Amino acid sequence: MPTQKDRSKKPNQSADAEVAPDIEEAPVDVSGNPLDEVMSQAERAYAAYMDAERQVAKAYHENEMQVAKAYKRAESQAYRSYESTVTKARKDRDDTIAAAAKAREAAIKEAEEAYAGAEQSANGAYETAITEAAANRDGNIEKSWQVRDETIEQAWQIYSKIAR
Repeated sequence: MPTQKDRSKKPNQSADAEVAPDIEEAPVDVSGNPLDEVMSQAERAYAAYMDAERQVAKAYHENEMQVAKAYKRAESQAYRSYESTVTKARKDRDDTIAAAAKAREAAIKEAEEAYAGAEQSANGAYETAITEAAANRDGNIEKSWQVRDETIEQAWQIYSKIAR
């Protein structure tokens, strides 16, 4: 006997086609007992009803199986889509991180090269300044000694003229 839930469901079109039982109308035998005839018709009608009920239950069951398969397909598709998206996102993340690391390495290398160039330039300027300062110092000291020597020479000449 179908439950209330089964009775409230609408059968699909294929179930409707199967529900129409082949009821053959037997010729009415007027010589027989009319009650027997009515009972026979009632039994055939009940048998047709039971057959139709089985066919409706089968149609509902088939529909339920198709819905379950469709759900499984949709669920499987959702999982595949999720996995695909996660895989793509992971690849994009890894590519971006790799590109950032490469750019970082290039920036570090460029900064180190700039630092080395600036250090070399500063050391060159330092050496040039020291060399020039030392040359100027040595030149000034030499001039100072010359002026001293000349001054002492002049003083001796003056003293020699006075002492004679």
